[in-house]
Amino acid sequence: MTLKKLALGLTLGAAIVGAASSAFADTKLLKFAHDNKTDPFENPAHACTAVFANIVEADTNGSIDVEVYPSNQLGSAAEHVQFIQDNVVQATLTSTGAISSYYPRIDVLNLAFAFDHNAATYEVFDGPFGQALAADIEASIPNTKVLGFPDTGGFFAITNSKRPIETLEDFEGIRVRTMTLPSHQKIIQAMGGEAYPLSWGEVYSGLQTGVIDGQMNPVPIISFANFSEVQDYMTLTNHLFSPYTFMMSKDFWDSLNDHEKRVVNYAAESCVTASRGLSRIIEASDRGLAGLMDKIEVTALSAEAREEFKAAAQPAVLKHVEEELGEEGVALLNQFKDAVEGANNSTYLAD
Repeated sequence: MTLKKLALGLTLGAAIVGAASSAFADTKLLKFAHDNKTDPFENPAHACTAVFANIVEADTNGSIDVEVYPSNQLGSAAEHVQFIQDNVVQATLTSTGAISSYYPRIDVLNLAFAFDHNAATYEVFDGPFGQALAADIEASIPNTKVLGFPDTGGFFAITNSKRPIETLEDFEGIRVRTMTLPSHQKIIQAMGGEAYPLSWGEVYSGLQTGVIDGQMNPVPIISFANFSEVQDYMTLTNHLFSPYTFMMSKDFWDSLNDHEKRVVNYAAESCVTASRGLSRIIEASDRGLAGLMDKIEVTALSAEAREEFKAAAQPAVLKHVEEELGEEGVALLNQFKDAVEGANNSTYLAD
């Protein structure tokens, strides 16, 4: 090899290395934390994050590198909200319980027995109310960008180890685990049960040891958490729908170029869609209600019983909002109620 060719080779090699180093330096790292397992076929949270990561990395041609940290690897769900503000974590899915200490008005979503069907929840959180809620969260929690409201698994059911629950009288004295949300506790108490706030990590052992008699969660969560191993009865109350809030660090959002922002937005929409689709699939499969019916006694509330439960629970939430969340909370609740009423009465592709 001549000295001239050697020099040319070294020059080209240096250019390639320099280009690679420059590309690496330009890559933006997006750490995405959530509190569920790493299985996109098992729970809506990871289905959402897996779809989001795949789209973002592919459609930005690698200019954004998404690292997903499931199972609270980077701290608790509540800590993730603080990490978003500090830009330590760039994205998270936070439950209503985890966000409540930063944004108490999230409690307006816990108006018991509000929704008639799943499609109504999509219309409410994808429409003007969802936009207003996102804007209020962003105005209340520093350095946050809200990208949507993914499904946590659908409507809540109640399980317990004492007896079947078909009426308010059946609920009397049953100790039910709740999140730390005041509204959840007031709902259980209004229906005659005993509310027992407990962290998520302690729920299974609490049910197993009898510290608590029951808990409330969507069917997919009841299934993958194996609560049927320590519970005998499940009632399909459908009394709550509590979405995740998909939050991003605004510092990170502001660092993106226009193309990257567009990709992140439509990837977030696909994330929400994936969470809803998997939730409905699990509910309808042997990993959901069909599978649970072989392991646990399932009761569905009659229309009359549902109205009795609703009449007991809703006033407690309304009173809580009026007393604790001020005029802004009442205004947001009224907006929520109007949106829910319209969505309950609408029909997909109706004339």
